Amino acid sequence: MKTNKLIYLSLFVILALLIFSSCADVQNVEACKTGHTYGFFGGLWHGFIAPGSFVCSLFIDDVAVWAVNNNGGWYSFGFLLGVGSLGFGGHKASK
Repeated sequence: MKTNKLIYLSLFVILALLIFSSCADVQNVEACKTGHTYGFFGGLWHGFIAPGSFVCSLFIDDVAVWAVNNNGGWYSFGFLLGVGSLGFGGHKASK
């Protein structure tokens, strides 16, 4: 009985992903690559504000979570540090 529920849930998730991905809009990335290039500290800041940026990006088309115009690895490292720092006190709060 549990196997059937797992199969139905898996099929539902796959179907939902296919439906939602079909609504994705293609944007010209080249237009975003002009101007300021974000580095480590830009990635760190974007990591800190990622949850708020994500919620805003659901309703406002001009808001993005990730800066397309970045310098690569250092931006990604800063972004991961910023996002990771949001959960460091969580285990202490649960005690």
